[in-house]
Amino acid sequence: MAKVVRTDRELELPGVDAALRTAGHELVLLPDGVAEARLTEEASDAQLILMCYTPITRRVIEGARRLKGIVKYGVGIDAIDIAAAQERGIPVVNVPEYAEETVAEGAFALMMALAKNLKKLEKAMSSEGWVWPERRWLASDLADKTVGVVGLGRIGTSFARMATGFRMRVLSYDPYVAKATHRDLRAMLAECDFVSIHCVLNAETRHLIGEPELRAMKPTAYLINVSRGAIVDELALLKTLQAGGLAGAGLDVYSQEPLAKHGHPLAVLYELHNVILSPHLTFYTREAMARLEADTLERCREVLEGRPVTVRSRDPRLRSQSRGVRFVD
Repeated sequence: MAKVVRTDRELELPGVDAALRTAGHELVLLPDGVAEARLTEEASDAQLILMCYTPITRRVIEGARRLKGIVKYGVGIDAIDIAAAQERGIPVVNVPEYAEETVAEGAFALMMALAKNLKKLEKAMSSEGWVWPERRWLASDLADKTVGVVGLGRIGTSFARMATGFRMRVLSYDPYVAKATHRDLRAMLAECDFVSIHCVLNAETRHLIGEPELRAMKPTAYLINVSRGAIVDELALLKTLQAGGLAGAGLDVYSQEPLAKHGHPLAVLYELHNVILSPHLTFYTREAMARLEADTLERCREVLEGRPVTVRSRDPRLRSQSRGVRFVD
């Protein structure tokens, strides 16, 4: 039977692991942050690589001489050297649909928590027992506020629909979607009370929100990022927050993960009262994980049985594949 290497074992997939072992496959589980040399060694005779965050580099792919496919159990594919995989005709697939509503809900929860001062109120209640309606606790309505959505894929579209239900004015920026309201990102940012990021990370979107874009935003505005940390110039964001250039931020993703209180370039975020931090878990619900495991296991079976691998993603990097795949809209 086949050898399967799964990285990022900290993200538990008990159904997938059990099914692969029951089918007689050898399953090797590797931790988050595994060294490239160790991964290359384990993948050298593997037919399938399952990954979430760990980089699957050209070295890993070229050394895996028996490799039949790479399955990302999640959405973002920026950690995979897709060009190297295509050169060898190795199909790459992700699971794009399992958490589109889930992550949108997570972003909306961060937005609501920021608007309602929940972090500061919870901290005050924990330390003081009760607080009275002083002006420092004044929160904001969402109704009639303007929210900008950066990226109108599945998750961004779901988030926009939710915001409309709260009677918010919804603006959007996505150069690849005709229905987006804006083609000028900075012009949109200048109008927004909240900005929520939902685009994929690629060469074009890395540091899409940089110092000039942050300067364009109102000092009373909030930034929410549940997509990928590197879409934002995080050091510029940190400086902006410290200088009072934004009212606050809700962050679920970071360029360097895990975020840490010590020895991390963004460690000072833990000290900011107007920042809500989440450990890249807006996707993590019972329902979403059940969908993720079911879809991941089906993609694994396609690879291991030599069937065309189903690609549901609209990402052009995956749609450019021509061998061993079939596309579903």
